[in-house]
Parts: sequence; structure tokens; C-alpha cells
Amino acid sequence: MREQSSYDGRELREMFAAGMTWLERSVPEINALNVFPVPDGDCGTNMLLTMRATMDEGFRAADSRASDVAQAMARGALMGARGNSGVILSQIFRGMAQGLEGRSRFCGRDFASALVQGATIASQALTNPVEGTILTVARDASLAAQSQCGQDGEMVSVMEAAVRAARDSVAATPDLLPVLRQAGVVDAGGQGLCLLLEGALLYFKGETEEIEHGRPHLVQSSVPVDTPFPWLSADDEEPYGYCTEFVVEGQGDLDREAIAEALEGKGECLIVVGDKDMVHIHVHTFVPGEVIQYGTSLGVLHEIKVQNMDDQRRRFAEMAGGAVLPASVATVAVASGDGLERVFRSLGATRVVSGGQSMNPSTGQLLQAVESVPQDDVVMLPNNKNIVPSARQVVDISRKRVVVIPTETIPQGVAALVSLDADADLLQNAAAMEAAVSGVITVEVTTAVRASSIGRFAIEKGQAIGFVDGELREVGETPEDVLWLVLSELGVEEGELVTIYYGEDASLPRAEEARDRMRQRYPGLEVELVYGGQPHYHYIASIE
Repeated sequence: MREQSSYDGRELREMFAAGMTWLERSVPEINALNVFPVPDGDCGTNMLLTMRATMDEGFRAADSRASDVAQAMARGALMGARGNSGVILSQIFRGMAQGLEGRSRFCGRDFASALVQGATIASQALTNPVEGTILTVARDASLAAQSQCGQDGEMVSVMEAAVRAARDSVAATPDLLPVLRQAGVVDAGGQGLCLLLEGALLYFKGETEEIEHGRPHLVQSSVPVDTPFPWLSADDEEPYGYCTEFVVEGQGDLDREAIAEALEGKGECLIVVGDKDMVHIHVHTFVPGEVIQYGTSLGVLHEIKVQNMDDQRRRFAEMAGGAVLPASVATVAVASGDGLERVFRSLGATRVVSGGQSMNPSTGQLLQAVESVPQDDVVMLPNNKNIVPSARQVVDISRKRVVVIPTETIPQGVAALVSLDADADLLQNAAAMEAAVSGVITVEVTTAVRASSIGRFAIEKGQAIGFVDGELREVGETPEDVLWLVLSELGVEEGELVTIYYGEDASLPRAEEARDRMRQRYPGLEVELVYGGQPHYHYIASIE
């Protein structure tokens, strides 16, 4: 068990990355609970996708201050929120960011206060908040955490109190919401939030093995039913319309309340959240075009999603009628370095196998990872050219359907994983990943371990050397100088995003100087610095 009493932004990321992993274990089961507000079987999926966007942005925050990481996670959640549950979850993170504002570190008492603020903000975001949902669970868990601070404010004690209260609250949701009682299930969103908190607790208790390989125990309804999913009928013709959501980027002039008022009456389940610069709109409507057209009058639209809920509900009813839930595509990625392993987990990798340059995992290790995931369809991302042959051997010996995307670098693996579509099948995802990989340029900076001559370069031992997609391009005295030279030569000003992963031997202050230098030289270029912790390479950078 961890003994430190305060934590920084890295710990904040880690606890929710663990929570996301724990949530992912039970996505099909949470989808099966999805009764309210629409029984379309995607609540667990929406929460997972929202968490992936949250953690992706969180891991992009190079600063270890708790407040900065919390703000980054809140931005990611707002941009990537999916569905009712995802939008509400984004507001919990927004409130938590407010609660941690200005703090470089946080303790159990600080986290409890932030959780209370998160529950409050989430409830205020809805025009008509409903009891017996994720809102109730968030409130009960946060108040229990706050109450525990009066006895023992240590993080583990606070989290244990929050999880106990969350489980009790989930169990009580059928007593508060008639549709749940009628269906004999607990609230899906509340169950998802409970698992997020449970995963975070496991992290603070140091139970890494349980997080990676264990299975959550879901809260059961006290109201039994005779048949599974009795509320679903594939023949039910009650129309639900289209789940319509998007993000509006304004110019500091967005009025959330005025937007909500303008959209009132356009549909059901209206949620408008955000601030004067950016607003996320979610509504169930029969006229999505009208809502989207209104959005364009407010500013620039991002993350536009329109889903036919009637089709979703029919597909779910057909599968649930046979008690067979949809299986998603699993991903197995190879990475070396604690930071890179966390990055892949935050992006939704089902399993991350430790390995890379000079420490290639065996075919047996890769096979074990493939066989350990619950899904039958698996995509493998070797992320190193020397690992690709071993990965391909798994295809022939595994009992599962395995596709190897021959990623040779970490940035290629990241690009492939980002393109994963939870609604697509194995072959569709494989095609999308192949396409994503083709557009990535990889830069790697390391130190020469011996004197040598390569092409036009006479290299001395200890000099920094830079490669572009495996080809030597620059030699210099410091890794930062070589990184600068290589990126400048590549014409990065024509790209949109440069992501720099700094390794275990890199200096954070120097890495930040390199990032800031790029930002000043190319003000229109987005430059992100991420801790990779990789051995051998001071820096790995991607250009997209």
C-alpha cells in the first residue's frame, strides 16, 4: 500500500487510467444494463470512449501539477464525451478540475472536496436531473469521501469510503427510478462510475495485478426478473429518433443558458455543458439537421455524431434476446517505458506487453497476451520492426482471429490505436489502422555507443544522433540540438501536430525548453510533450 500522503498530477492520471482499465473489463455487462434514458445498449461503450479521450488529453499534459493535469483531463472529457453518461461524466471531471484548481499536489481531503464539486457541477449541468442515475451515485460517493476526512483523510481510506457508498448507491438505484425497478437492473451509468472509482482505489492500494488481470464484481439488482432483458423487444415500434451531439467552438461569446433555452423543445435528453469558449451539446431529436444548423450559427463545430437510436435499439434487442452481447475488438500493443505503457493503456489498449528495442518479447509472450483478453478478435501492434515477425507467428498459432498491423515505431502504434472504432469490426479497424500508420513520420534521437561512419556522417562515441523513419539524418552534441535540427529540416510548419515523448535519460527542463523553442519558432504548430520513460532514446517524436 502506498504510504505517501499527497500526490501530484502523474498520480491523478494513473489513478484514473487504472479506473478506465477496470471499467473496460465490464463494458458489455454495463451495456446490458442500459435502460435509461434509452435502452440502446451503449452506455458502457460511451463511458469508455469518453474516458479514452479524457486520458489521452491527460497524458498530453507534460506538467506534473495536479491542477494542470486535471484541467487537461476536463478538456479531453468535454471534447470526447459520448452519450448521456459520457457528457455527465465530463462534467464530473470539470468540477473536479475546479476543485483542484491551483494545487500542485493533492491529498485525500483535497480529492474528496474535488469529488463533491464534480458531483455538484454534473447535477447543475442538467435542466431536469433524475435521481437513481449516475448523478445520485456521484453525489453519494463524494459525500461519503468527504465524511471520511473527519476520521481519516488518507487517500486509501477516502477512496474506500467513496467506493462503498458508490456500490450501495448503485444497488439502491432501482428504488429511485421506476424504469430500473421494472426492468430488474441497476443504473448503467452509476455502475460505470462505481467501477472507475474501484479501479482508482486498486491503484492506490498497489494492486496492479488485479487491475491488469482481475474481473470486477458488478452490483446486482435486488429485484429479480424471470427472463433476461425483459424490457427489450425487437418488434417494438416506439420511435426514439437520433442521438445528436457535437462541440461548438466559439470566440468567448457562447452563452450556455441561452443555447439550452433555444434548443428546449427540439428533443429529449437535452444537455448543454461547457463555457464561453466551448460548449458540448447533446440531444435526442427527430430533426438532427435543425439542431446542427443552429450549432453552425454559434461557431465552429467539432466531434459531430448522429446515431439512429431506433437501429441501435433493434440491434441490441436482437442480441440481448439471446443473451449474447456484442464483443469489441481487443488490441495488444508492445511498448517499452512506463510512460509509453501508460499512454497505450490510456488510449484503450486492452493489453500492453513490455518490450522494444533490445528487449523483444517472444512469440510465447505475445500469444499469452492475445489469449488473455476476453475478445475473440484481436489487433496486434508490435511497434518495432524486430517484433513484427514474432507477432505474425501468433496469427497462425492462436485460436483467435488476429490481425497484425506492422507498426515499426511507437508513433505509428499510437496513430493506429487512436483510429480504433468501437463500432467497427476487425477488418474495418485493421484497414483504418493501416491508413492511419501511413501518414505518420517518426523521429528518434539517441546516443552513439561507438564511433562509426554512416554515409556522410563521421560519428564519435557519445554524440547524439537523429533518425527519421529509421534513416540517419543528423548528428550533434546534444539530443535537444539534434531534435531541433531534424524537426526543422522536415518542414514541421506544414504539419498540424508534433508530439514529443521524452525518455528515461532525458531531462524534463531541457525537454520543456525544446518544446517551447518549437512553439515560438512555429506559433501555428501544436507541439505536445509527453513522458514516455523509454530506454535508449532520449526523444521519440511524431509528425502528423
